[in-house]
Amino acid sequence: MTVEQLAKRLGAELACGSGVRGLGSGVRGQIKAVGPVETAGGDEVTFVTRGSGVRGRGSGVWGLGRAALLRSRAGAVIVGERIEGLAMPQLIVRNVDAALIEALGIFAPRLKRQEEGIDPSAKVGQDVKIAQGVSIEAGAVISDKAEIGQGSVIGSGCKIGENSSIGANCRLDGNVVVYHNCRIGNNVIIQANSTIGSTGFGYCCIEGEHKLIPHNGGVVIEDFVEIGANCCVDRAKFGNTVIGAGTKIDNLVQIAHNVIIGRCCLIAGQVGIAGSCKIGDGVVLGGQAGVTDNIKIGDGAMIGGQSGVFQDVPPKGRLFGTPATGIAEASKIISLTKRLPKLAETVKQLRKRIEKLESAFAKASADRQKTE
Repeated sequence: MTVEQLAKRLGAELACGSGVRGLGSGVRGQIKAVGPVETAGGDEVTFVTRGSGVRGRGSGVWGLGRAALLRSRAGAVIVGERIEGLAMPQLIVRNVDAALIEALGIFAPRLKRQEEGIDPSAKVGQDVKIAQGVSIEAGAVISDKAEIGQGSVIGSGCKIGENSSIGANCRLDGNVVVYHNCRIGNNVIIQANSTIGSTGFGYCCIEGEHKLIPHNGGVVIEDFVEIGANCCVDRAKFGNTVIGAGTKIDNLVQIAHNVIIGRCCLIAGQVGIAGSCKIGDGVVLGGQAGVTDNIKIGDGAMIGGQSGVFQDVPPKGRLFGTPATGIAEASKIISLTKRLPKLAETVKQLRKRIEKLESAFAKASADRQKTE
């Protein structure tokens, strides 16, 4: 579409550029994709946000973002406010991130639409309830008494266990496994190779042997949850492991038995949450963070990447490090840690000086005793 058409789709104010550029120049230039400011071509729209160093009109300070835009060959740019001196057309919006999401959706690859129906190679058990508009792809297995809601897509190689239910408009990508007695809400996305409802890692040592504790509970995943690829959500010993509505989970995340995760949390890649933890609403866990068992994390808390949480976290707490502590204290510890090599060398030099002083003092004492 043209720059002008794109501006209308985004509800953007269109500011024309101050000069003529190559392919895609002007408001009638054709836009075919979205690209980063450094590499976008004339048929691509790019974007800048407040965090990119661009400042608004009249500020006198533009930062590296404006310099990158001046070098950019993009056909147009999405901005939060007009930037003077740019040749390319500017699409001025109230929220750059929201406009970017819309633009990426407009120019997303047009893949073949999933066709309604059950592939002949899929296996469907007895007393299964499948609503209208469902697509079940090749090699999927739907066990007895399972339920699939309207408009959901079950990818190739998926397995839905006995008595489990999938809500409406869900998408389970290839090879997702949902064990028995699990409940998945509406508009849930689970990416390839993730496993829901596996037995938790709970053992007791009895007479020198590790005995697995039966896990008879289930998993409940509420509406609008998104789970990345290669994640594991263990079933509860009793009751349910719960992931609250709107929570988004990155790839390679482990959620143990009986964990309760609140609404609208963000959990980055390689996070591990041990058994029976309770995570509040709106919590953010940075990549590779680890949470030991039976921990409570309050609403709105943020845990930095690679942090180890060994104690409860208050609401809106900001923790970092291992063991996780307040940001200010963690920063001080990191600063002191960086100084350790220099401090060690200083201690080494001081030790040498002390040894010399002690040797001189001992010699002086011996000489004094001889003269006496």
